[in-house]
Amino acid sequence: MRIIVDAMGGDNAPQAPVQGALQAIKEYGVEVVLVGRGEEILKALHAEGVDELPPGLSITHADQVVEMCDNPATAFKEKKDSSLTVGLNLVKNGEGDAFVSAGSTGALLAGATLLVKRIKGIRRAAMAPVVPTGGGGAVLVDCGATAEGTPEFLLQFAFMGSYYAEQVLGRPEPRVGLLNIGAEPSKGTALQQEAYVLLKKAGDEGRINFVGNVEAREAVEGAVDVIVADGYSGNIFLKAMEGTGLFLAKEIKKMFLRNLRSKIAALLVKDGVRDFKKLLDSNEVGGTALVGIAKPVIKAHGSSNGTAMKNAIRQAVEFTRSGMIEDITENIEHMRLPVKPAAKGGD
Repeated sequence: MRIIVDAMGGDNAPQAPVQGALQAIKEYGVEVVLVGRGEEILKALHAEGVDELPPGLSITHADQVVEMCDNPATAFKEKKDSSLTVGLNLVKNGEGDAFVSAGSTGALLAGATLLVKRIKGIRRAAMAPVVPTGGGGAVLVDCGATAEGTPEFLLQFAFMGSYYAEQVLGRPEPRVGLLNIGAEPSKGTALQQEAYVLLKKAGDEGRINFVGNVEAREAVEGAVDVIVADGYSGNIFLKAMEGTGLFLAKEIKKMFLRNLRSKIAALLVKDGVRDFKKLLDSNEVGGTALVGIAKPVIKAHGSSNGTAMKNAIRQAVEFTRSGMIEDITENIEHMRLPVKPAAKGGD
């Protein structure tokens, strides 16, 4: 399997992508193509003690870089020799199985949509991170790719999230919940109410395991495996979880450093604290899958280190092997609303 990696994307490029690629080749036995400024990539490899390209690693030169200040909607077109554009084209042309980038989210989403293309019949691609919950994590779809949704978008998000939870996370019959302000079908705006009807119908037909509306609190406690949301609500949910995690981590640290007795207690529970920090560490997750795109695309966090890039490559491998894209393609007719016949004109 060959994974294309944007070597110039992210705050720590090219060092982090290089580190992640070297680790992934050793741990996962995959081929990695680093796309970017060849000279800078070689310098980063030299800093890691690598003076000759190891088996499984290659470089494709791309002279330009999509910066965070560039217009995300047009950057991939205006910078056709950027690492992002060149990398996406490699995947589009079948020269790689998946693409990983820690660069601009907007540019990556726009480039993936217009170059690699959406799966035929999918109305919008979605960002589907796995968020930590009491149930061992849940797929949140969407978390910001499309701020304003439609009931059909949410229906498709539910299907794609369900496939991802089942085939990538290994959850049989994943429980799908619609993020809302209450459990009753009448709760929420017109968007949630109309989406509820579509999701319930899909559930009644046995297409997905829809368990109804889910409030944010229950979602965090692990009530569902898939959290369906429009991008606006999903992004608020995600950022609130991240902020809460950072707050709790700081408060726990303050509590254990309060006095000698608490410091001794910290030593006794250090393994548990380490596991808690790991649970909230975005570097351990790796990245966010862009579901609905015709080839696997993974968005790594902009501040990703080498470990995060390695885990993003792992996600790309799992996504590619899952067969999820093929399943979406085969079942797309169940994920679309019927086309209403045009009204007949009068005599």
